[in-house]
Amino acid sequence: MAQVLEFKLPDLGEGLTEAEIVRWLVEVGDVVAIDQPVVEVETAKAMVEVPCPYGGVVTARFGEEGTELPVGAPLLTVAVGAPEGSSGSGEDSGSDPESAGGSGNVLVGYGTGAPAARRRRIRPDRPARPVTEAPVSGAPVVKAPVLEAPVAKVLVADASVSEGPVPVVSPLVRRLARQHDIDLRRLAGSGPDGLILRADVDRAIRTAEETATATVRAAQAPVQAQVPAAAPNGVAAAGDAERIPLRGVRGAVADKLSRSRTEIPDATCWVDADATELMAVRAAMNAATGPSAGPKVSVLALLARICTAALARFPELNSTVDTEAREIVRLAGVHLGFAAQTERGLVVPVVRDAHTRNAESIGAEIARLTELARTGKLSPAQLTGGTFTLNNYGVFGVDGSTPIINHPEAAMLGVGRIMPKPWVHRGELAVRQVVQLSLTFDHRVCDGGTAGGFLRYVADCVEQPAVLLRTV
Repeated sequence: MAQVLEFKLPDLGEGLTEAEIVRWLVEVGDVVAIDQPVVEVETAKAMVEVPCPYGGVVTARFGEEGTELPVGAPLLTVAVGAPEGSSGSGEDSGSDPESAGGSGNVLVGYGTGAPAARRRRIRPDRPARPVTEAPVSGAPVVKAPVLEAPVAKVLVADASVSEGPVPVVSPLVRRLARQHDIDLRRLAGSGPDGLILRADVDRAIRTAEETATATVRAAQAPVQAQVPAAAPNGVAAAGDAERIPLRGVRGAVADKLSRSRTEIPDATCWVDADATELMAVRAAMNAATGPSAGPKVSVLALLARICTAALARFPELNSTVDTEAREIVRLAGVHLGFAAQTERGLVVPVVRDAHTRNAESIGAEIARLTELARTGKLSPAQLTGGTFTLNNYGVFGVDGSTPIINHPEAAMLGVGRIMPKPWVHRGELAVRQVVQLSLTFDHRVCDGGTAGGFLRYVADCVEQPAVLLRTV
């Protein structure tokens, strides 16, 4: 006899606690193989295809596209055929993934050969039903409840406020509630066992804002009735404004940049540099033929190599601050992040062990990660763990910027566009290829002298690439 196993959203790593369903890859009634991707979800880090550890027939899916689910919430159920030699009795139809055709791979929360996780009891006052369900003949269907997200309730009576722990897992949810003065004890969560999700806090915020707006409108109504006036052309009423949720990549960027501005006392210094010689060196490298020829080297790759050489001279900027221990942590290796703008927003892929690579190797890795970023296939591991960031905002046609440090790093080098400008060269006025370089740094890890020395060395390498040869 077949048995129905429930597959829950696994822990996708990197501290992620929830994900949004972007696209279902299977329909109810489809036959899936072990480790076949069944759904595409978007986390705060990247787009991820989630494989199912069971093989069989999909009997139910939980959640429409666009639904945000917490880790551990049911994704789908799969009817798995009984193993050979099974008597088909109820005692033998347990939920052992290994005996039921489970995956040999290990998903977080889905070990091999381990019994299925014990299901949580759902409070009876929360109606639950699967979004789509197809019965399988002869299969004892395990009803996996799916919680319909009710509008978050704001309790009014003080006596109804719980004195126990607040059912919130995500620190992002707690911070969002604090920023908008939302009392989490007064919210009824829509997650499993009353877990409060970010969607619940968002609804509470919208409810509070709508209530405040209605109050203001009611107070202004008598005045407007006495002096009617048409709204100016092109000015939309407040009720017509579009609200865009800060979630996914955009939400993660907002949280990280806000934390950087809050925690890091940053400062910025900048300098103009004559990049004419650097551009000539790059052209010579790319024009080489014969045995010495190789892949084309980009300007970004050369600048990245200059950064790793500069960080070797000024290791203070390849560090982070442990605020709890009140210590500066200097990092041994350089994992170089570079800012990349995609359709989904700004991402910062990381070139691992950049200090061990030459310009050609760095350029190849940047090209590979950039292509993954454009297609939305970067994994969370490829977007985290950076120690220093290179930001080429010159691609947007601007000369300068004061970038925000990518928390918890200590510095970021910004590069403007390379433009022909008047420049004094060897005592004469000439048209040269000029670029503006800016360094934003955490003033806790070093003083201005160190930051200025780093930026001056980078500028010297840009103006005279032969300087770099002394360090290679």
